[in-house]
Amino acid sequence: MVSLEEVRQIVGEVLQLGDRTAKLTRDSRLLGALPEFDSMAVVSVLTALEERLGIFIEDDEIGAETFETLGSLVDLVNSKR
Repeated sequence: MVSLEEVRQIVGEVLQLGDRTAKLTRDSRLLGALPEFDSMAVVSVLTALEERLGIFIEDDEIGAETFETLGSLVDLVNSKR
C-alpha cells in the first residue's frame, strides 16, 4: 500500500507547495482548492505518480472525484497496486 505521506510528497513536489505540503491531510481538497492544481498539474501529478510508484492509470479511471481530496487520490493509487 502506498501511504498518504508518499502521495502528499509527490503532490507537494509537483505543485511546488513548499511548507504547505506538510499541512495536507487526507481530507484536504485539491481540485478547485489549490490554485496550483490546474489541468496541466493534473497531468504532471499523474505522470509523477505513475513513474515513481510503478503504476499505470487508465484515462477512464480519472475524473473530478479522483482529485477531490488527497485521500481520493491515495485511494486511486492504492487500487492500482
